[in-house]
Amino acid sequence: MTSVIGNLQAVRSRIAAACDSAGRPVQAVTLLAVSKAFPAEAVREAFAGGQRAFGENYVQEATSKIEALGDLRAQIEWHLIGPLQSNKTRIVAEVFDWVHSVDRLKIAQRLSEQRPPQLPPLQLCLQVNISGEPSKSGLDPAELPAVAAAVAALPRVRLRGLMAIPEPAADPAAQRAPHRALRELLERLNAGGLALDTLSMGMSADLEAAIAEDATMVRVGTAIFGSR
Repeated sequence: MTSVIGNLQAVRSRIAAACDSAGRPVQAVTLLAVSKAFPAEAVREAFAGGQRAFGENYVQEATSKIEALGDLRAQIEWHLIGPLQSNKTRIVAEVFDWVHSVDRLKIAQRLSEQRPPQLPPLQLCLQVNISGEPSKSGLDPAELPAVAAAVAALPRVRLRGLMAIPEPAADPAAQRAPHRALRELLERLNAGGLALDTLSMGMSADLEAAIAEDATMVRVGTAIFGSR
């Protein structure tokens, strides 16, 4: 069985090759290891392999892991990448470093109000339903400018950029299209006066396409930890 550390090295090699093909420095892309459904021990193994940023989908599962790995808390960056309901915002505001899945202004407002003042600002991404799928969470691109401007003005949070989970596609050109659309949305927001620097897009199957379209953070689970 391949180890988590070996898998991490393989994923880092893929990222480096994709950056080289795109003419981008490898430092421009952060690997977010998606540890949902895997135990704290797997996170600890990845940590031993040099991984520092971890993504979780479920608040309750994540908080128990964060607690179990309390000795590493100062060195690990915890990212919530799954849907966030209003009744879970307080605990998220108290324990996470990033939230990628903000899909309405109300969620951002609650996170802002509930972020403890002694902690650094909570880093936020707005989730966009880039493929227009009825089953997917995320803002419609048309409502993005108004929501982004409102979130950027909130205290104790910092709007960093956009996140999307595009519809799966096998063809590289088809994979690139939604990632390009998300990049163009970010560029338009910045042209309108915002200063966003994060594109959270790309997963195990399409990270090369995402990096070709300027992803700054790729969310990889299966290729690191194995099938769930």
